[in-house]
Formats: sequence, C-alpha cells, structure tokens
Amino acid sequence: MNWCVASAPIPSWAAKVFPSLPPAKREGRLWEVILQLCRADQPDPVALWLSLGKDLASRAAHLNARQYSSLTFKGPGTDLTVGLPPRHVWLGGQNRAKNGVVFLPNIPTEEVYTLPHRSRVDGSVQSTKPLNLFGSTIEGFRLVFRDGKVTEFAARKGEAHLRELIETHEGASRLGEVALVPASSPISKMGIVLWDVLFDENAASHLALGNAYRDSLEGGGEISEEEFAEAGGNASAVHVDFMIGSSEVDVDGVTAQGTLDPIMRKGEWAFNM
Repeated sequence: MNWCVASAPIPSWAAKVFPSLPPAKREGRLWEVILQLCRADQPDPVALWLSLGKDLASRAAHLNARQYSSLTFKGPGTDLTVGLPPRHVWLGGQNRAKNGVVFLPNIPTEEVYTLPHRSRVDGSVQSTKPLNLFGSTIEGFRLVFRDGKVTEFAARKGEAHLRELIETHEGASRLGEVALVPASSPISKMGIVLWDVLFDENAASHLALGNAYRDSLEGGGEISEEEFAEAGGNASAVHVDFMIGSSEVDVDGVTAQGTLDPIMRKGEWAFNM
C-alpha cells in the first residue's frame, strides 16, 4: 500500500528543540523548520521531491549493481567494517506499491540503506550526533563490534540508557540497517538537532541497532524467519538509528576481490549519477 510518515510539532517537542526561544514562538519556529526541511517552502516542492527520489533510486541501483561484500567507515574514532550479505538490496527515496503507484514514504529523506550481515560487523564506531532514545538523551557514545555483536560501549552522557538498549535482548546488540547520507544534506546544513529520528537520521550516515528490514534482502519477504537469519538478517523488538557520518568520515565498498571503491569522501558522494 501507499503510506507516509509525518511528525507535527507539540509544545514539549518545540521546547526541546528551541529552549532559548520565548515559549509563544517555539511551535511556530519548529513548523517553519519542518516545512523548510521538507522543501515545502519552495515554489514546486513536488518537482523537487520527484527529482530527489530519482537521484536516490539511481544511487541505490548503482550500489545494487556493485554488490559489495562489505563497507568500511573511517573517521575520528571510527574504523568499522560492515559486512553485507549476498543478495542485499539498497533502497532509498521512492518506493513502488503493488498497485504501481510510485511514492515517497518518508519526507524528508536523504538516505539510501541496506542490510548489514548480523554476524559480520567488526571494529569501532563513534556517534556524531546525539541520540533521543524514548525521551532520554545519549551523547558522545562509542561502540565496539566483534563478529557482529556489540562487545564494548561507553557514552559521555546517558550510558545507562545505552546499556539498557543493548542489553534488551541478543538481537538489540546487532545491526539491522546501514544507511548513507551526504554530510551536505539540508538537515545537516541547518545544524539543528530535531530530537526526532524521522529528521535526525537524514542529517548523517547512520546505523541501526536491532531489527532488519525484510525488503533489504532479495526475496526477504517470502522466506521464513530462520531463513532470513541464515542469510544474515537480524531480528529484534527494537530498531534504533544512530548517526555516525560527518564531513570527516570516508566510506569505501569492498568488492568480492578485495579491492576498495570510494563511495563517500569527507561525507560526500564520491561517484556521480
């Protein structure tokens, strides 16, 4: 079916984003920011979204054709290898429903994403933006992975909440999504933390602890849970995105032959469409 996710300002959310503004001006300012980030302040936002949707779909198609065995992320505090299972599928921008309608389920969206292998993630990664976890703030955190599982973690703020997330159950300590977002995305350039994953995940490349999306594996929706797990998919009751990208992070694709293809340099796409 066709669907869309949306967030609308309420007083408590506006106060979190703009605590220094007079209370009477907070919600109005948050509306302005949301409309700007959704390109609704432009003369023809529909045309802009159709164009962006096609660009993201083209980038996903390029990455699908490459079928990298893994991705490497390198930057301050980050040296991480994320394995990708055979037949992984990159998605992004626009979807096509079974009735043939092309639609954009998330506005705003700036990402392409795919399935990380639940057992093939190794190295360390540093968060680059704060995480709003069910109303609690986690900042400046670092995760260490071995064989796909978080084995060490620390946070400057909210470490107890991070621990609670990771220790929810076994699946919460593994990855269910890896997504690429250019550092020059409108949300990133605005420099505001929105404290809402619908917006903040589109400010930087990110990972997600927890459940994996079935459609990020070829035929993933038609196989059993056991078969999905055997293919590398992770199952969990949670799915929590956290940001790891910045203008200092490089991303490479590792081919089956072990060579490296540049995907992002200093947070920006390293290939043209």
